[in-house]
Amino acid sequence: MKRMDLRDYSSLPQENLRKIQRRIVFLLIVIGIGFCGILVRSWTLQINEGSFYQEQSENNRIREVFIQPRRGRIYDRNGNILVNNVPGFTLYLIPEDVKDHDYVIHKVSEVLGFPNEEIVKKIDQRQSSPYLPVKIRDGLTLKEVALFEEDQLNLAGLKIEVEYQRNYVFGRTASHVLGYVSEINEKQMESSVYDNLPPGTLIGQYGIEKRYDQYLRGEPGEKGIEVDALGHEIKILNVREPEGSKDLYLTIDLATQQAAEQGLGEEAGAIVAMEPETGDILAMTSHPAFDPQALSERISQKEWDLLLKDPFKPLNNRAIQGTYPPGSVFKILMSIAALEANKLDPQQGVSCQGALPFGKRVFRDWKRGGHGIVDLHRSLVESCDVYFYKLGEELGIDLIADEAHRFGLGHATGIDLPSEKEGIIPSTEWKLKTRNEQWFPGETLSVSIGQGYVNFTPLQAAYMMSQVANGGYRYKPRLLKETYDRQNERKETFPPVLLESHEISSRTLKIVREALRGVVHEPHGTAGGAKSEFFETAGKTGTAQVIAAKAGVGGNLNSKTLPKLLQDHAWFVAYAPYDHPKIVVAVLVEHGGHGGSTAAPLAKKVFEAYLNKPKEGGEQTLKKS
Repeated sequence: MKRMDLRDYSSLPQENLRKIQRRIVFLLIVIGIGFCGILVRSWTLQINEGSFYQEQSENNRIREVFIQPRRGRIYDRNGNILVNNVPGFTLYLIPEDVKDHDYVIHKVSEVLGFPNEEIVKKIDQRQSSPYLPVKIRDGLTLKEVALFEEDQLNLAGLKIEVEYQRNYVFGRTASHVLGYVSEINEKQMESSVYDNLPPGTLIGQYGIEKRYDQYLRGEPGEKGIEVDALGHEIKILNVREPEGSKDLYLTIDLATQQAAEQGLGEEAGAIVAMEPETGDILAMTSHPAFDPQALSERISQKEWDLLLKDPFKPLNNRAIQGTYPPGSVFKILMSIAALEANKLDPQQGVSCQGALPFGKRVFRDWKRGGHGIVDLHRSLVESCDVYFYKLGEELGIDLIADEAHRFGLGHATGIDLPSEKEGIIPSTEWKLKTRNEQWFPGETLSVSIGQGYVNFTPLQAAYMMSQVANGGYRYKPRLLKETYDRQNERKETFPPVLLESHEISSRTLKIVREALRGVVHEPHGTAGGAKSEFFETAGKTGTAQVIAAKAGVGGNLNSKTLPKLLQDHAWFVAYAPYDHPKIVVAVLVEHGGHGGSTAAPLAKKVFEAYLNKPKEGGEQTLKKS
């Protein structure tokens, strides 16, 4: 082959030479651009986004996890524990560590019976923080734990922790007072009330658990851990312990509460026991009740929906949310109103023949044939309706309403429980404002015996009777007595709150109290079933007509012949001991018939549980007044 000398390039065509030069320049530009790209990307990764990738890398090895605080315990006034915490197994899922998404979800669904969609929804809610554990469920059984543990090599991302869980020691007892807890939901996390709470935190959702959640919950702690490639914890690096939860001591007396629960049994209704000198709630029961343990652990959406649709409304606290016509219980207030307004000579007799014609209607007495000639004392003892029809006609609705408002009726009492109802105390102004109608005189007669528009809660009935027992002092009903911080051994005691005092003359009190004593202890008294061998009781029965209440008229319809749900409500409101009141009890039995036969004996059981507690060895003794 003939070699080409350098001098031969000069012989190349000029056009070819320019092509070679352009290619070399293009190649240099491409190499330069590529090199610049590498430099820019390297700068971006190391300088601009370096901290992000460093954090990502650290998260693969080191993680911060929340430590849920042990929730405060709840005791009764005597130190009996009502709610505590017990260790249990909780299943968590860490989305970032899951290797086989479909299999893990299938396994959780299979073992726990959760729908796949429910698990996916929980995980999706945590997509912004894939390293934070998602609580799937607490309260796992040993069998469920075993099923997950035996398959752990295929279940990377699932983690079982031993944590403290809520335990309601006496089951359904006082469930409407104590309430329940559950995991904070999305809507609650948006509320300023729950600022900075990590997902999965248990918060109070009902009752005392909700009302005093800030005391019970405390602040979560944190733990720095090192994990392996499967997310298993291999080393604890640092710990900040949770703190701040407090124990609560309630005003509830456990023995009294249990007596109220047992007394009410399977009947729908409510019983409230209150200390008249302080407003302390000694017992509060509402039936049907719910199981706070079930609601705090593992209730499914289906079970929750069934609970909400239950026609007997077990989630309704009838003691503060059930409003009922008070029936003849209202005659106590009618008597005080008339005596304080000097509208009544208590010795003056009124003829009761079993009915009172008024306008075009006839208002009937509960007793066919009537009570004969009765004064105020006998009319209260025997609960004569005709006497109070005439008294109501004399007083007028607005004077009656004024007296009821002096006792705080028609407004929430302010008890430390959520969602208390106000009840209704009707007046001419109330009817004009709420119904845009004028008041008719016949309606006053219905109100005079606790029918018609008037209604209040069992708590308000006890609230009213407390003021009769203590002479007109209106104490705010309360459930929290004190808190106790275990970390610093500090106790905070909350004194009773006197809202208002209204003067009731000693003459009025003497007349009314003696009559109320007669209701229990005199012949023909309507509440002989409340009489105890240990102390004297003063009280008033009530029989609220369900059918008549709807029709807006009184009458002596034979409720016993009607279906259960149309029978009268039974009331009894009383205090004891008569000469030095220590406890007030209000009993309401829905569709229970007559107050004297149904409600009064239940009050007796509650009184004796509180005033006649058994000494050690079973001996019964009257508690000193």
